[in-house]
Amino acid sequence: MLLSVERLVRAFGGVRAVDGVTFAVGEGEVHGLIGPNGAGKTTLLNLVSGMLEPSEGIIWFRGERIDGRAPHRVAARGVTRTFQNIRLFAGLSAAANVIVGEHLSRRSMLWQRLLLLPKSRTEYEQALDNALRLLDRVGLRDRAFHRASSLSYGEQRRVEIARALAASPRILLLDEPTAGMNRNEVASVEKLIRQLADAGHSVLLVEHNVRLVMEVSNRVTVLNFGKVIADGEPKEVARDPEVIAAYLGTGE
Repeated sequence: MLLSVERLVRAFGGVRAVDGVTFAVGEGEVHGLIGPNGAGKTTLLNLVSGMLEPSEGIIWFRGERIDGRAPHRVAARGVTRTFQNIRLFAGLSAAANVIVGEHLSRRSMLWQRLLLLPKSRTEYEQALDNALRLLDRVGLRDRAFHRASSLSYGEQRRVEIARALAASPRILLLDEPTAGMNRNEVASVEKLIRQLADAGHSVLLVEHNVRLVMEVSNRVTVLNFGKVIADGEPKEVARDPEVIAAYLGTGE
């Protein structure tokens, strides 16, 4: 498996936001992670991406332990993410925000960039070409040079996805990527997730749009109060009585 989480725990005082979670994500797999508000989904993404250290447990990525490593070291190994709350540089263009995501692959030194030396100029041109390609991939090529602050909420979400892809990840952690989007925008993100999987990327998807998760995921893990209550194929999980009671609602 590409990513394996084993008996993961994160405690805040006496509260276990993540409580003994175990699951795995395979190569080229879309793995949905769902559950009610407060179930521990975002905390789990923070643990995998290195933004939090686990209280207990192990995180394996490509056969290497990454639990407790700094976020930039985790990202350098091929784990990138988007955030529940948008974190773009509002005053920069969409393209510039995507270029920021390429910093791990930049080779020129800061002083070379400040002096606009040929090496740094060539590198910037290559980074811009890549940023435009990624924005085209998320359907925003025509908005590339608009300030992030002028974009709609749904467009800003897609810029975040493009920025995460700029680091050429092996696995992409998406934290509610369709929040605030209209039906057409949701459809475009669904198409993009399918394309990422077809291209060999793995995706760990946290999302409240249950229909989307069930449509695009190979497997689904359901959390409730920090614990795994179901894990399996989407159809199997959707029929689980405990999942229906805790998350989907007894009326469905």
